[in-house]
Amino acid sequence: MGHGNSKSGSPSSDESSHNGSRSAHSSRAGKFGQRLQLQRSHFRRHGSGSGSGSNQSKLLKEEDFAGIASLRLISAEMKFKDKWLACITLGLQTFRTHVSDHTDKPTWNSVRKLLLERNGAHIARISVFETNKLSKNNLVGHCEIDLLEYLSQDSDSDVEAFDLLDPSSPSIVVGSISISCSIEDPVETEKSFTKRILSIVDYNEDGELSMAEFSDLIDAFGNQLAVEKKEELFRQADKNGDGVVSLDELAMLLTAYQGKEALMNCCPVCGEVLEGSDSLNGMIHLTLCFDEGTGNQIMTGGFLTDKQASSGWMFKLSEWAHFSTYEVGLRSGSSASHILVYDRRKKRLVEEIIDPKIVLSMRAIYQSKFGLGLMDTGAKEILQSISEKQGKKMDTLDSAKDIPTFVEFFKDQLSVDETKYPLDHFKTFNDFFIRELKSGARPIACPERNDIAVCAADSRTMAFNNVTDAARFWIKGRKFSIQGLLGDEACSSAFVDGSLVIFRLAPQDYHRFHLPVSGTIEKFIDIPGCLYTVNPIAVNSKYCNVFTENKRVVSIISTEDFGKVAFVAIGATMVGSITFSKKEHDYVNKGDEFGYFSFGGSTVICVFEKDSIRIDEDLLENSARSLETLVMVGMQLGVSIKKQADVKSKLENLSL
Repeated sequence: MGHGNSKSGSPSSDESSHNGSRSAHSSRAGKFGQRLQLQRSHFRRHGSGSGSGSNQSKLLKEEDFAGIASLRLISAEMKFKDKWLACITLGLQTFRTHVSDHTDKPTWNSVRKLLLERNGAHIARISVFETNKLSKNNLVGHCEIDLLEYLSQDSDSDVEAFDLLDPSSPSIVVGSISISCSIEDPVETEKSFTKRILSIVDYNEDGELSMAEFSDLIDAFGNQLAVEKKEELFRQADKNGDGVVSLDELAMLLTAYQGKEALMNCCPVCGEVLEGSDSLNGMIHLTLCFDEGTGNQIMTGGFLTDKQASSGWMFKLSEWAHFSTYEVGLRSGSSASHILVYDRRKKRLVEEIIDPKIVLSMRAIYQSKFGLGLMDTGAKEILQSISEKQGKKMDTLDSAKDIPTFVEFFKDQLSVDETKYPLDHFKTFNDFFIRELKSGARPIACPERNDIAVCAADSRTMAFNNVTDAARFWIKGRKFSIQGLLGDEACSSAFVDGSLVIFRLAPQDYHRFHLPVSGTIEKFIDIPGCLYTVNPIAVNSKYCNVFTENKRVVSIISTEDFGKVAFVAIGATMVGSITFSKKEHDYVNKGDEFGYFSFGGSTVICVFEKDSIRIDEDLLENSARSLETLVMVGMQLGVSIKKQADVKSKLENLSL
């Protein structure tokens, strides 16, 4: 279900009133099934349509809807005293609690409603930070919980405690956190929402609405009902005819009316237009948009990652002054100070770890004509010399002392548990950098099917159907072309308009690259060049052409399913060495190790012939947003359409 062990926890005093006596049929799994069925039948009864007229950014189909969960972060038990805050990340959203008192047993009792999708994000990451730092709060522990699995398990307790694991060593438990999570009852949710909405126009706050107040409410709903209809509704609720109606009575009336005919045409909170025929997405929107005023401690939203949510006041000041920014898209590479990528496995945004001083220096060089002018006056040779010297240094026995520091710096994005050998096995830093992984650490998607291509590296990936899309969404160098990338010897007309996939490796990644397809290696071509960084700051720059100017090796793989595939291993700053473990004329299987990069960041680009591959849609969608996707070796990349086209052509010829 997630990291660490879970165990039943004793509910806090605030929770005890919700528990009471329990019976077997009221277990968590039972409630989940009952309420999910209630939600579906509720929306089906009220008429769930496609909602094509809605302005919502994403509309759910009924079969994809897994429920609206109410997640409460109750308290934690830590091993030392401090002021603590907790964050929860699900998909593209992160929420945070308030900061606790100085204690080793912080209590938050903070709640947030979350939309769960069957094929979407459902693994929640909970992170706990100590907040005694001015600019950077320290991540102490975290856990991951599969909410769908959690809600489906039999348990007679509403509250469970989960182990918080040390980010640098997942085998070490640093504390525990108690949570509760349940699926919202749709009828109670609708009533509660309606009551909160009605309270907006209860101007004198007496708990009763006059006809004038009710009329204002209908106007806020964007509904052009006639005055007679408003009066009719009001009279139905005003049982004793005294001209006022209690909030409870009116909430019950409007809930019943909403089931017969759309009453809200727009959200009274954000103004979003609601499609009357799409009850499902309308209620999802209203429930999540108007989560305030419930009497609960609501977690603060609007964050992209837990690191952003946990930032100290000095960072917030710099963000306000535009020195620091969190954004998704091209600015995340070119001018934002934090690089965000989408973790494909965990279905959430994560922040790439990089030293701020390096960010500033790269921006000074790669995002200005002056900086690139320096490169043209000798700095290229300096980079080459630095890379060679650094490479030699990383091969010395003395360099091994840097391994623990490196692991600590990247503790949240580097797992030593999957490394084939323990850290003390490595005699030099480069030995560790090119480390092997344990058998089975990177399963290969559909190994028996050669018509499915797989990801070539643990990396941040961008995928495009053609070079035009690549230039529009990511590669901003003015001279980039497939011919410039592959060189005259390797390039063919079929590659020029073909698909390309960029695998960018960061220093903390597993640095062995693998074969994306099965076939025969025709040849290797060495192309000399510079050693620019492959960081998005340089790739997104219009002043340099990283991929066509850097040192690289092009290999051509001949396959039955994809035609020819060009595999380009590109060196970068601090990477002077590219080593291959295969040779020309070898037959290779997808997923086989192909080689490795020595110390530094680096990139692999795979170029497919035109109309030979259908790249997975999620990779294309993220790339169209200029958002890199974090992938692992062996994950599915795409499916051959060339083979399908060849088979279809043969069948057509036979029929003739």
